[in-house]
Amino acid sequence: MSQTPLDVARTTMVAQQIRTCEVLDERLLERLRLVPREDFVPESQRAAAFADAAIPIGRGQIMFSPVLDARLVNALALTPNDRVLEVGTGTGYVTAIMAGLAQLVFSVEILPEFKRLAAMRLAAQAVGNALLEVGDAAHGWSRHAPYDAILVSGALPLGPDPRFRESLAVGGRLVVIAGESPAMEARLIIREDVDRFSERSLFETDVPVLMNAPQRERFYF
Repeated sequence: MSQTPLDVARTTMVAQQIRTCEVLDERLLERLRLVPREDFVPESQRAAAFADAAIPIGRGQIMFSPVLDARLVNALALTPNDRVLEVGTGTGYVTAIMAGLAQLVFSVEILPEFKRLAAMRLAAQAVGNALLEVGDAAHGWSRHAPYDAILVSGALPLGPDPRFRESLAVGGRLVVIAGESPAMEARLIIREDVDRFSERSLFETDVPVLMNAPQRERFYF
């Protein structure tokens, strides 16, 4: 089957942007090649779908760059039996990526209009193993816990609420972006045992703060 120009652009994005950033999981790379990123961006931004840059999606929110999306999902090391929590559905693009790698994705979006549009895009791609819900998950979302993996798609200035950790199954992985602009870092937290967690820094980045995430109290004189 011959490739369309969009297929070629997507394949090039994966080869030149993502694989070169130490994202080497072949299942993830294949999913990134297959999911039409161009169908998940706002129509006005379609020409920038494969650019190595964030894309504004309205309400002060952004769609992460392809590289950042890939690096965050890569850190979760998803398996076909995993139950995943995604905090911040956004356009539904990362939801679609993870749905092809895991058993079930629970995705929570605080903005009803974002959830509605994401649901339409996912339906158009025949993604049937993603449950989208509207709610504020800045402090966790235990409704379907325990989860094998949790991805928080927005910065948490004070780090993750303890309820995220408690929602992990043993062996579960939590990927968050912690800190304040411009010095944020992606972190991987693993529940090694019932009462034992490990944590390590993955890389530095700078993204918008998750809506309603707790922030440091500031004093003005």
